[in-house]
Amino acid sequence: MGPAVRLVPSQRQDIGRVDVSEPASISASIAGRYASAVFELSQESKSLATLESDVAALEASIASSADLRDLISSPLYSRAAQRSALDGIAAKMGLGTVATNTLALLADKRRLFVLPHLLAALRARIADAKGEMTADITAAQALSDAQAKKLAATLSKQSGKTVKLNVAVDESLIGGMIVKLGSKMIDTSVASKLASLQHAMKEVG
Repeated sequence: MGPAVRLVPSQRQDIGRVDVSEPASISASIAGRYASAVFELSQESKSLATLESDVAALEASIASSADLRDLISSPLYSRAAQRSALDGIAAKMGLGTVATNTLALLADKRRLFVLPHLLAALRARIADAKGEMTADITAAQALSDAQAKKLAATLSKQSGKTVKLNVAVDESLIGGMIVKLGSKMIDTSVASKLASLQHAMKEVG
């Protein structure tokens, strides 16, 4: 888990109602361009291992810190406030040069809202370079070590690559799970089956 992020009101600066939000598809597109440049730079500097560690640390910090999520998405922070806060976060986390400079660039360009997409894109590129894939798993309950190992082995056999699991729990699924591997989506949840059944019944009715 990354370090806790605490921002005091004085770090906010009202710069007017500037909407820096973007549709998800546009954010993903912008993030993709940044990811390509960052990945190539890391390859050239032979620092992919450091970048991989930094990506994981930043994803964990974003997931665990509401303050950090607010910092990268809210239009109420000035460039200076975002840059200062992120410089401090990068130093405290011990991030490498590439990740630190990337965060600074995103802050300067008012593009921090794409950071989650950027991290996901980098994770995918790094995995591909290592002959790996990451499967995003949403399950009704936490997987046991044995279940996770068996699922990873099954997906590895299907894809021909080493598969790592990124597991999230969503109790509303009732049972089963949703598996996203690359562009493939497999939904075995009870909730999905019930929804499909209800839709079919409406069509018949």
